[in-house]
Amino acid sequence: MLMKSKAFIFSWPIATIILLAGSASQAQEPTTRKLTLNEAIAATLNNNKAARIAKLDENIARANYRQTDAVFLPQVSFSYTAMTTNDPLNAFGYKLEQRSITPNDFNPALLNHPSGTADVTTKLEVQQPILNADMLYARKGAEKQIQVYKYQSQRTNEHLTFEVQKAWLQLQLAYKAVNVLEDAQKTAQSVYKFTDDHFQQGLIQKSDVLNARVHLTTVESTLAKAKSNISNVSDYLSVLMGTKTGIVYTVDDQSDPGQLAADTSQRVADNRADFMAMQKAIDASDMMLKSNRMSYLPRLNAFGNYQYNDAHLTGFGANSYLAGIQLSWDIFKGNTRKNKIDAQKLERDKLTEQLAQQKQQSQLELNKAFRDLSDTRFEISQDRAAVEQATESMRILQNRYQQGLINTTDVLMAETQLSQQRFTLAQAEFNQAVTTAYIQLLTSSASK
Repeated sequence: MLMKSKAFIFSWPIATIILLAGSASQAQEPTTRKLTLNEAIAATLNNNKAARIAKLDENIARANYRQTDAVFLPQVSFSYTAMTTNDPLNAFGYKLEQRSITPNDFNPALLNHPSGTADVTTKLEVQQPILNADMLYARKGAEKQIQVYKYQSQRTNEHLTFEVQKAWLQLQLAYKAVNVLEDAQKTAQSVYKFTDDHFQQGLIQKSDVLNARVHLTTVESTLAKAKSNISNVSDYLSVLMGTKTGIVYTVDDQSDPGQLAADTSQRVADNRADFMAMQKAIDASDMMLKSNRMSYLPRLNAFGNYQYNDAHLTGFGANSYLAGIQLSWDIFKGNTRKNKIDAQKLERDKLTEQLAQQKQQSQLELNKAFRDLSDTRFEISQDRAAVEQATESMRILQNRYQQGLINTTDVLMAETQLSQQRFTLAQAEFNQAVTTAYIQLLTSSASK
């Protein structure tokens, strides 16, 4: 005769099983495809919008730098201008440029009241920079900007790699949660069937059957949400990889997550990509500061033009040239340059302080990550022992339950404890892998 149990309402702790909020299952069966971590990372770095935008920023900086070629190269322009006037000064000037002055043109009446005079000017102009010290340093500053965006692009890729690693591990954890719940479902179904059979024989109370049924229903509901969670994480991976959503990915649950970041250091590298980007920004600021200081110096440039003048549209009757060198010097501009230099100094100092703060914050995060990793490793060893103990306890209680020595509630609680311990172990392994990947992100070094 089985022991009679007290009425007991059992509820499954859903919050500890589901990593992300589950959504309703889709009406149609989604496409399934196996995905390795390396494939996911490669697809993300090639197709992710953030990676593409970072690369575009780098290309924009290169294009801006090429604009500074004007510091050395000449500027050439061509113009073809047709004009007519009865202004005395311009009318006489047109005739001079056309080399068509006659004695009659000095008639006071014609000089004071000329008729409409036409002029067609065909002109080729050249301007050649010779020495512009401020523009030379501005060019160097633009070159530093290329390196800024280059390192920013690299850091973006490193962050995306970490996001893919984390999402891939979340998918791996989701599948482990489904496996745990499927095993729990089988056990719950077995307990419910055994309880219902004995209730039909009048050997146990109806409350035992109700407890077993509630437990089974809760496990089934949690399992459905866990399966939906796989689709949620798969969609997130699809977004990261720049592909269409709706594909359910499968992953290898036998991979060693600890191998994601085998080489780690307990110090943040000074040449990390984001640090280097900020350092190059400081260098660019220094170049712009020098550029403004050099604007106090005079500029030396050459210029010249060659032109034809004629009274007819298709004529090239008179030609002339003009060439020269210009030395210009902006001696005083109302303290504009001085105040601009002061502002740039402050901006540079601000960047320097931000870099120091960022390095300090990163070192704090790294120290915490190593402590978290140590705690997680200890937790994993404890959880593995707990899983073994819970498994043995479940086996003993099932045998005693089938012999009628314990009530239904004890079996359900033991099954719940085993499932919780299995998922806790999976969660700890997930945390270890994510923390290790995060340490790799914090300690990475910039490529040359």
